[in-house]
Formats: sequence, structure tokens, C-alpha cells
Amino acid sequence: MSDWKALIREDEQAVLARDPAAKSAMEVKLCYPGLKALKTHRRANALYQKGHVLLARILSQRARHRTGIEIHPGAQIGRRVFIDHGDGVVIGETTIIGDDVTIYQGVTLGGTGKDVGKRHPTIGNNVTIGAGAKVLGPIVIGNNVKIGAGSIVLKNVPDNCTVVGNPGRIVAKKTPQPSDGVDLDQVNLPDPMLDRMEALVKRLSVLESCLAKHAKRLGCNECIEEADSASPCGERCSEGCHGCTLEEQMNQTQEEE
Repeated sequence: MSDWKALIREDEQAVLARDPAAKSAMEVKLCYPGLKALKTHRRANALYQKGHVLLARILSQRARHRTGIEIHPGAQIGRRVFIDHGDGVVIGETTIIGDDVTIYQGVTLGGTGKDVGKRHPTIGNNVTIGAGAKVLGPIVIGNNVKIGAGSIVLKNVPDNCTVVGNPGRIVAKKTPQPSDGVDLDQVNLPDPMLDRMEALVKRLSVLESCLAKHAKRLGCNECIEEADSASPCGERCSEGCHGCTLEEQMNQTQEEE
């Protein structure tokens, strides 16, 4: 029982450390549904481990009605876990969550419906799971992983990676881990598809520049005019131009409209 109380105290301190809106320990205890759901889960899990399955399920369902957060009593949750806001969070029976994990609203740690035994994900330490993300199946999410908001993750994720998109695409982290070990940034995430598109636009711009040079040598004025009009950055694309970024082209298109 003393260990259970120590876990609750650590959960309270995790809220104060990670949420700038939290002003006092009393506010955290009274006003944070994520903390209430975790507190009930700690009790329910202890009962579940002792074989009191029905009583554990009753406790978990009462917590779901009170907080909007459904945690199966069989789930194993580590230390200093922070469920922010929490409405719509679902954590399945065989889920394993490590230490210092942050979970935002609408997250599902669920199964795919076709697995038996270990049906739910295993989440490592220092993981941040963005709002609305879905992590499905008996997959393993490594340490220091960040899952972007709205991502759907169906495959294992190695340590120190970021996952974005639907289906989730794994990309290497571009920024070092913060000194406190908790990375709560949900905005500055890499976008591999945008990077590839910008690289493709840059290559096309170089090719168009080369073709324009050859057309000029051949004296084909009509080809030169067509190349200039089709160029992504208009009159600025002359000899030596390496193209605009995709963002610049989109801004120019909006200005023209």
C-alpha cells in the first residue's frame, strides 16, 4: 500500500512539472481527471493482480464514467505518467507503459481485433503521445519516442524517433532530448513527405534551367517563353537558379489568387 501511495505522489509531481497551467498540488489533486484515473487504476490493478477481477473492472468503469478515461485494470503503468486532459483516452488490458510517459487526449493504446495473448502495445520510457494518436497491436514503442498528434502507429518504433502521419512514418529526431528527459513539443515535428517534395521541386527547377539554356543556344524563343511561364518561381528562374522552396511557391500561388 505504501508503494501505491508513493506512485500517486510521483504522478502528482509529474503533473506539476509538465503542465504550466498547474499552479498548486491541491489544484492537481482536485481538478485533473488524468490523475484521478491513474489513482483509481493503481488500486484496480492491485486488485486485478490478486485475482479480484470483477471488483477491479467495477472500479475502472466507475473511473471511466467520472473522467472519460478508460484504463483496463490489467494494464501495467509505470512511474510519473501524465495523462493531460485525458478525455477519450483508452488503454487496453495487456498494455505496458514505461516511466515518464505523457499521454494527451483522445489517445488509444489498443488492439487490432485479431491478436490473442499480448494484444496491446508496449510503450518505453520518456515517450510523448500526441492528441488523437492511435497505437494499435502488440507492437513496441522504444524509449524517447515522440508520436505526433493524429498519427496511427501499427509497427514497432525504435528508440529516439518521431512518428508522424497516417499510417505512421518513422523519422529520426532532429533535436536533442531535453535535459529534463521530457519532450512535450507537439509542433516542431519533422515531415518526411514535405522534405521529399521540396527536394523533387528543386531537382525539377534545375532540370528546367538546363533545358532553358539549351533552348537559348538553339535559338528557340518559343521554348524559352514556355519554360519561363511554366517555371515555379516565374521570372526569377534564370540561369543559375536552383528553384524555390515548396513553401515559397505556395505563398506565391496564394498571392496570385
